[in-house]
Amino acid sequence: MSREFDQEWFVVDTRTNAVVTWAVTGMLASTVITSLFTGFLGGVAFAAVATAVALVPPLVARSWTHTLPWPLLVIASLPLVIFPLRPTFFGQFFVGIGIGTLAMLVVSALQLTTSLRMTPAFAVVFVCIVTLAVAGFWAVGSAFSLEYLGGTFVSTNDELMLIFTVALLAGLFSGLVFWLYFRWRRRNTPQSPPQRVKST
Repeated sequence: MSREFDQEWFVVDTRTNAVVTWAVTGMLASTVITSLFTGFLGGVAFAAVATAVALVPPLVARSWTHTLPWPLLVIASLPLVIFPLRPTFFGQFFVGIGIGTLAMLVVSALQLTTSLRMTPAFAVVFVCIVTLAVAGFWAVGSAFSLEYLGGTFVSTNDELMLIFTVALLAGLFSGLVFWLYFRWRRRNTPQSPPQRVKST
């Protein structure tokens, strides 16, 4: 098997999964609109990316049942539900898990639509970096919303640093989980036998 991870590991082709995934995708798309009207810019960007990622597999395969696993999409949507509630340390950790999951789904979408290929090790590092980057963009977007559109934001630097610390821990945890998942899939995915070249 190739040393690159297979993007199809993140795709399921069943009707039941497709129905639930399309329902979640519809809610994500509606979240883009509602967040736009409420001035929640971080939510607009996050929901838009999640919606786009969810649409990639069925569009590429031209099949409505060729969709992401709905549990992964739900986990990736956690920040949209938890973050507006100004979560504590435990809640922020799950926000980071959601960001890390979305990052891995973005990697899968990029491999489906471009010539980009990543090894599992690099994909894990990518998850950690993206988790921290999204936390930063989320903080900037929330601050912008507070300044010009109203809303809520952290009141002290300690709270802001807590957000980044939890994002780092969640990114590392997500990366470790995906690394273990890649190892498990490699062990359980049958390898195709090498083709022999006939001599002339």
